[in-house]
Amino acid sequence: MSGPLPLVFDAPRRATPPRHFADLDDAGRAAAVAELGLPAFRGKQLANQYYGRLIADPHAMTDLPAGVRDQIADAMFPRLLDAVREIECDAGETRKMLWRAVDGTTFESVLMRYPDRNTVCISSQAGCGMACPFCATGQGGLMRNLSTAEILEQVRAAAVELRDRDHGRLSNIVFMGMGEPLANYNRVLGAVRRIVAAPPHGFGISARSVTVSTVGLAPAIRKLADERLNVTLALSLHAPDDELRDTLVPVNTRWKVGDALDAARYYADVTGRRVSIEYALIRDVNDQPWRADLLGKKLHGSLGPLVHVNVIPLNPTPGSEWDASPKPAEREFVRRVRERGVSCTVRDTRGREIAAACGQLAAEG
Repeated sequence: MSGPLPLVFDAPRRATPPRHFADLDDAGRAAAVAELGLPAFRGKQLANQYYGRLIADPHAMTDLPAGVRDQIADAMFPRLLDAVREIECDAGETRKMLWRAVDGTTFESVLMRYPDRNTVCISSQAGCGMACPFCATGQGGLMRNLSTAEILEQVRAAAVELRDRDHGRLSNIVFMGMGEPLANYNRVLGAVRRIVAAPPHGFGISARSVTVSTVGLAPAIRKLADERLNVTLALSLHAPDDELRDTLVPVNTRWKVGDALDAARYYADVTGRRVSIEYALIRDVNDQPWRADLLGKKLHGSLGPLVHVNVIPLNPTPGSEWDASPKPAEREFVRRVRERGVSCTVRDTRGREIAAACGQLAAEG
């Protein structure tokens, strides 16, 4: 097993995406409308069209005067993303979209339809700088951060597809696509605020239905707690001991298991929300019974009832020699974690055959 790779928190400098309506908060929208010499109420109209009716083309906004639509389109609704390729599996219930930004950067999102909910898994960065060796995204490196609008356009596109395809409604959003969300903190925070705000200020998704994942950037976890947004925090732990986690999750060389769990406890205390612990189970690497016991012991001691473990059977990635643990080992791991008084289940994996499952997103054109 190779040693930890260097971490990349700052994305390489690339062309900045053009300013888009979705990048703007209420004050920013008011200022942008004023810059165009338009009455203030136009800002609310635009917000209602974008967030309420899911329309991003001013030429289709029928409550706008025809004479100002070109002006608004040029100034506030530039072209951001093109859908390059869409593939599906699970009888159409799982669909992966490859997006290309105006600077050529590519990234992916995944829409998953379930009997009781519709979930979109969105990217916050093009690539990832965290260098986790079992993750295709991490091995590809970081290209750049996504803008708030590029993040929100993934959400809007999923909502439009569900509405137009079968009158469905987007209910859940998980920041578990490409990238480390808390390494793009300000833009992700802006996106989350507009996801949970009620129309016309945002999409109106319940904060309890939004999950922000992280590999354990402890200061950013505490900062997110203090925002009081009360979204679900998912901590990708993958090992209960520092020796192994230093290799599996290289950010552990900066913030150890104890640091990440202390930050997670702070998040749970401030928000009252149960923290989700993600654990990719890898054959003969992190699936030993003693590690299950140690995981259960540490989580019970640090988070008590405010924790749930999601065991994720490792998904195959190109060039990796690792694979998922056998089912008997998986069952024993779950049993031992539960024996320590910690809630633990195995995640229902979707999209593996189209490289759309956890750790498989690589945005290959």
